[in-house]
Amino acid sequence: MTSGLCRVLALCAVAAIAGADEGMWLFNDPPVKLLREKYGFEPPAGWMGHLQRSSVRFNSGGSGSFVSAGGLVMTNHHVASECIQKLSTEGRDHLTIGFQARSRAEEGKCPDLELNVLAGIDDVTARMQAAVRPGMNPGDAEKARRGVMNTLEKESLDKTGLRSDVVTLYNGGRYHLYRYKKYTDVRLVFAPEKASAFFGGDPDNFEYPRYCLDIAFFRVYEDGRPASIRDFLKWSTGGAGEGELVFVSGHPGRTERMNTVAHLEFIRDRRNPYVLDLLRRREVLLRTFSERSAENARRAQDELFSYQNSRKAYLGMQAGLQHPAVMKKKRADEEALRAKVKMQAAQPDPWGQVEAALKAWETILVDRALLELRHGFDGDLFGIARGLVRLAAETPKPNPERLREYSEAALDSLKQQLFSEAPIYEDFETMKVADSLSMLMEKLGARHELVLKVLAGKSPRERAAELVRGSKLRDVAVRKRLAEGGLKAVETSPDPMIQLALAVDPASRAARKAYEERVEEPLRQAYARLANARFEVYGTALYPDATFTLRLSIGQVKGFQEGGKPVAWATTLGGAYARAQAQGNRDPFVLPPSWVEARGRLKLDTPFNFLSTNDSVGGNSGSPVVNRQGEFVGILFDGTLDSLVWDYIYSEDVARAISVHSAGILEALGTVYRAQALVAELTGAK
Repeated sequence: MTSGLCRVLALCAVAAIAGADEGMWLFNDPPVKLLREKYGFEPPAGWMGHLQRSSVRFNSGGSGSFVSAGGLVMTNHHVASECIQKLSTEGRDHLTIGFQARSRAEEGKCPDLELNVLAGIDDVTARMQAAVRPGMNPGDAEKARRGVMNTLEKESLDKTGLRSDVVTLYNGGRYHLYRYKKYTDVRLVFAPEKASAFFGGDPDNFEYPRYCLDIAFFRVYEDGRPASIRDFLKWSTGGAGEGELVFVSGHPGRTERMNTVAHLEFIRDRRNPYVLDLLRRREVLLRTFSERSAENARRAQDELFSYQNSRKAYLGMQAGLQHPAVMKKKRADEEALRAKVKMQAAQPDPWGQVEAALKAWETILVDRALLELRHGFDGDLFGIARGLVRLAAETPKPNPERLREYSEAALDSLKQQLFSEAPIYEDFETMKVADSLSMLMEKLGARHELVLKVLAGKSPRERAAELVRGSKLRDVAVRKRLAEGGLKAVETSPDPMIQLALAVDPASRAARKAYEERVEEPLRQAYARLANARFEVYGTALYPDATFTLRLSIGQVKGFQEGGKPVAWATTLGGAYARAQAQGNRDPFVLPPSWVEARGRLKLDTPFNFLSTNDSVGGNSGSPVVNRQGEFVGILFDGTLDSLVWDYIYSEDVARAISVHSAGILEALGTVYRAQALVAELTGAK
């Protein structure tokens, strides 16, 4: 962490909010006053709604946007990579060679991708809060809250036909119902080679300068035809300029800026170290598997990238929490709030409630992770088996009593994943199951009752091979028959993965129940009180922590100072060739043949990647960057290393979001890939 960040963290909370571009703002409560006072900009009527309806959420974890009336959706290559991987075969690796559909017939249908477009938001706080009566114990409160959530979503789905999700905001201070238009027929149109999209690989990840064409295009279909889209982003051929006001519309996954100091210390000292150990373990496992053959590398590369990316992100977040200046700033903010808040003497101290919940979390952290989060049961087949077991157990229940992911409103999305046609490779699956069973044995102990039951007298490797080889769940028809047969069909199934899921489910449900009742519900109640306290002290013009729902971020295109020297706001296409040459054209600094061949034709001074102060975290990948006119000027794909602490605290001293420039995208598409039809669709050219 730089000394510059330390200087910024010394600023008082109010000054930081007023002077910086901090904020992941709700579309139904945008920062109009801030925009007017700082930038002299007031969005015209319809501007915000158009941007909202042009923005897209990927259920796989990312963002995107409509960029043509013909249903064309743009996102990052690394968001699209899961679908690209599933469309690849042993003889045709589209992550390596790229993908380009020259006609609608060549567009590749993703087996299980769902895209969501936000259609509307309702405040349901009053109904949610009325569900929990004074004096309720945490278990009853959790059940009551879950029941109302399931009911609200079902009512909305029946009324509108739209996907409906109750979203918890301000850690329980507010509840909104989000309605989404859902697209499940999604087809890949274009993706560059990974060598171009992720040029510089892991060494350059979260670094700057960058030279990445981290883009991909999909098309959404309805009734077998390309969808007709009214709201899409007009393409700016000139793109972003230095100092320009820009907006990011995307779906940041999670921030924890409202957490108490005790909660942040728990994350730093307990949760993050556990997660980092898991990520490192999985990364080594997948890298070793990949090194055995080219086909192994093809099968593992998407997951390997995911673990590498997560490992580096968590290291950056952890570095922030380990920095004394960050925690000093957090303590000062908390002490200032405590001094101004007057809690009723009859009510429990919310900070004390948080600490008590964290002590309970400490006792169940590993069990919950191994069992309910499936860290001890990796692989697609076990995930499918558990899905079928719980589907059979939950759907006979009244909707309010079901687990959240099996509610009536969630079933369609769940079944799309459960019946995915994506390939499952026996050797790859066996390797992952074996390592996770080994981890289960290490964490719980060889003599643990559940470990003995799971391994059935065999080693983790032997048991994994037996489970994967004996399972028929790779056949989607088998899964559908089990789902249609209900609880009896599942319980009498001889499939070893189904039987394993049945054996583990009681312990897994117990771990989940303990977390929901002893940790999640007490934290929700405590943070709801803290949220109301903040509203009383600072007013209601506060943005909530990220929840993988649509947010608006404001910022400026801007470089920074490092070591007393300026870092330019943008790189150029020509810089990619210079970077490759400086690194000896060695992996991962090797440009693909398409780029080598096109060098003489490219306008090398075209902006490629650029920096901005927009507040963003994981989940924002693929978010469109737009100007005052609402035009597409870039696509966000990363942040600098210093931005990783933004999960907990924002600073714009040297931390920056990194995006691909719209002019660079057009130049690469037209000159390197000769994708003239795609360029014409983006620009509206005839």
